[in-house]
Parts: sequence; structure tokens; C-alpha cells
Amino acid sequence: MPFIKRDNNKQIIGIFCEKQEDAQEELSVNNKEIIEFLESEDYSEYTNHLLSQSDAEFIRVLEDLIDVLLDKHILLLTDLPEAAQYKLLKRKKIRKEHIQSILSDDDDDIF
Repeated sequence: MPFIKRDNNKQIIGIFCEKQEDAQEELSVNNKEIIEFLESEDYSEYTNHLLSQSDAEFIRVLEDLIDVLLDKHILLLTDLPEAAQYKLLKRKKIRKEHIQSILSDDDDDIF
């Protein structure tokens, strides 16, 4: 049975397979409120949010996988289409600059 999260108006705003800190209430799958939530636009927005978050996390997994394949010479960067090469190199550059920015900010705090 799913666990639900409610807003201040007691409306369902989230459904979870497992009990969460803010989703302790358990309802039957056939419960009218759950069915209405699943048919609502709120659920569509909720699902889009979850998918976007999952996509961002999965992209990092794919980047790490590509790095491993490149490091082991199983895949060459030039094996990928030019657009993919560009996107990978661009993300690596952005991440490197971000890390350097964080490290330089930390160094300022030392003195």
C-alpha cells in the first residue's frame, strides 16, 4: 500500500512506495483520493519533477560510465558523434571551472 504526503489543505501532493518522514499515512491503492490524485494535473507536475530530478542524476551516471570506457580505451572520444563530443567536453570544462571556483573560495577563508 502506498504512503502519501499531504499539503496544509489535506490534499495529496505525493505518493511513495515506502514510508517517508513527511509521508506516514498509508492508503489503499484503490482509495478514491489516490485515484483522483493520479488523474490530476498535480500528479503530472509531480511526475515531471521526479523525472527531471532522476534525469539529472542519471546523466551523471552516464558521464561516469563514458569516462571509465574512455580511460580503459574501450571507447575513443572520436567514436562519438561530434555533437556528443562537444557536449561531453563542455560539461567537463564547466565542472572543472566550478570545482576550481569552490577551491579558490575555500582558500580565501584560510587567511
